[in-house]
Amino acid sequence: MARQRKRFIAGATCPECQQQDTIMVYFEDDVEQIACVACDYHALRPEQGESGGPVADDQLIGIFKPD
Repeated sequence: MARQRKRFIAGATCPECQQQDTIMVYFEDDVEQIACVACDYHALRPEQGESGGPVADDQLIGIFKPD
């Protein structure tokens, strides 16, 4: 079995326990999942743009678009 690659999302806050920097992202059966290492919260990762609405220009740092 292949080792599962997990990445932490800097600055992300867990929707369950509200702790910051505890959310990791990984793939399970070709579906992107998120999980909190502090409270064991699990969910499907939302698609880009589903995070609750547009981001104000003063809150936007930059958009990464790999080629």
